[in-house]
Amino acid sequence: MHIVVTGGSGKLGGVVVEHLLSLGHQVTNVDAKPVPDGGLGAGARFLRIDLTDYGQVVEALTGIDDAYTSVDAVVHLAAIPAPGLTANAATFGNNVPSTFHVFQAAKLAGIHKVVWASSETVLGLPFDAPPAYVPVDEAVHEPNSTYSLGKVVEEAMAAQFCRWDPGLSMVGLRFSNVMRVEDYADFGGYTADQRRFNLWSYIDARDAAQAVELALAYEPRGMEVFVIASPDVVPHVPVEQLLRERFGEVEHTRELGEYESPLSIDKARSLLGYDPQHSWRDHTEQGA
Repeated sequence: MHIVVTGGSGKLGGVVVEHLLSLGHQVTNVDAKPVPDGGLGAGARFLRIDLTDYGQVVEALTGIDDAYTSVDAVVHLAAIPAPGLTANAATFGNNVPSTFHVFQAAKLAGIHKVVWASSETVLGLPFDAPPAYVPVDEAVHEPNSTYSLGKVVEEAMAAQFCRWDPGLSMVGLRFSNVMRVEDYADFGGYTADQRRFNLWSYIDARDAAQAVELALAYEPRGMEVFVIASPDVVPHVPVEQLLRERFGEVEHTRELGEYESPLSIDKARSLLGYDPQHSWRDHTEQGA
């Protein structure tokens, strides 16, 4: 396929672009800045596009001069990536309109496969209050920041786009905190309190790229969301101890494994065939 990846120059985007290229897809990276020479994803075609400008997004998804004339699928990763990086209004004013532009331009272009980055933040981060139950799953919508509110709005938009066009497939991936291999050098020094904001969870960027691949191949039409996390927690501490020390008693819908993440990937395993392969424990002595 010819796949447009927005934000392909970013931390996750570069890994996703590299993965899609390795599968034989043609990839166009749509971003505000190119990948540095030699960086992950540098082999993809690059288009400098301002996603807050709807006209530019339409051109990116319908074809620009002789660069290409059609797009088969869109992977929308571009965004201000977290709360607290700029003013709340600026975060919302960038992320939500940009996502609408991508959704609307894809509809205009007749593209029926859209995968986009939602976020674990909709699950209740930073968990100043205990979760209603663990493992936390896709039924939870508890935005506690303007950033996460924007993600909830994007999921609601996707549902309506799919209602308007039953032929659409729009898959939102609620990624946990994305990590590359080089980030694991810090993991052994993290305290439980430092990582409790997202229930001690993370996602290896390579496994996140696998989730994108699977979402692109997901057959059912309509809107669907999946929590995408690594199966284990960051500290080398049993998860029940972490939960008890932080929150006291927490309702369980099923038993958790000794080091299992309290963010549920059961739905992604069942419906997508998601099978994460990478753990921080494979890269540090402390995780052994």
